[in-house]
Amino acid sequence: MAHKPLIITCAIVGAEIMKEDFEHLPVTPDELASSAHEAVKAGASIIHLHVRDENGKPSQRKDIFETVTKKIKKLCNPIIQYSTGGAVGTPVDERCAPLSLKPDMATLSMGTMNFGTEVFENTEDIIKKISNEIQKNNVMPELEIFDYGMLDTAFRFLGKVLIPDKFHMDFVLGVPGGAGGDVRNLVHLVDRLPENQTWTVAGVGRHQLPLTTVAIAMGGNVRVGFEDNIYYHKGETAKSNAQLVERIARIAGEFKRPVASSDEARQILGL
Repeated sequence: MAHKPLIITCAIVGAEIMKEDFEHLPVTPDELASSAHEAVKAGASIIHLHVRDENGKPSQRKDIFETVTKKIKKLCNPIIQYSTGGAVGTPVDERCAPLSLKPDMATLSMGTMNFGTEVFENTEDIIKKISNEIQKNNVMPELEIFDYGMLDTAFRFLGKVLIPDKFHMDFVLGVPGGAGGDVRNLVHLVDRLPENQTWTVAGVGRHQLPLTTVAIAMGGNVRVGFEDNIYYHKGETAKSNAQLVERIARIAGEFKRPVASSDEARQILGL
């Protein structure tokens, strides 16, 4: 797998952690754009984007997504991937609202699950609704797989032509309520993919570093960032999203895998 370019996604902010709990979290449009720019300079080619409102709370408002996207594009030119997950409990119409801005990519979660102490709802009707909006706006989906059954759902939906046949796949492992962050889970999931299917792994919390390192060795791609993990070492928080990207780029160098530029990532993904 040496010399195969590595696509690094950076999830610069999620919908769970709040600024008052973690001072380095970017939440304003300017902070998000700056954090994205730093991550791209460090080696990220995809920016996975959530946004926050004026009070720092998770939001799916189209105007905020538009503002942040424009600010990012003034600074750099990554692949922009919108989250359609929003926060737990966000109505599906709100989750879909930013898709009319036609980002490069958008997430499509493939099932309902316990998400910590809450329930992240993705019924078949919700999946179909988001998939339809993704296709209507000519956006490439990234199928979010949190558990084994979601991969079966993805294959079933593909067989019924309910989701686009061209997609990227992201295994999000370590969420309480989903598949754990054991390396064996990643190997089992990847083993079920068609030969040329592109994929990424996002390890949550302490699982981020071991899973991303194994993914590099397996020839896959990786996601890091504050949405999934705010620690650099046990008990030591990261100072920036870029710091997490830099570490992965450095590890990739040891495997002789060059970090993909945004243009190279677009070619690999067929964007």
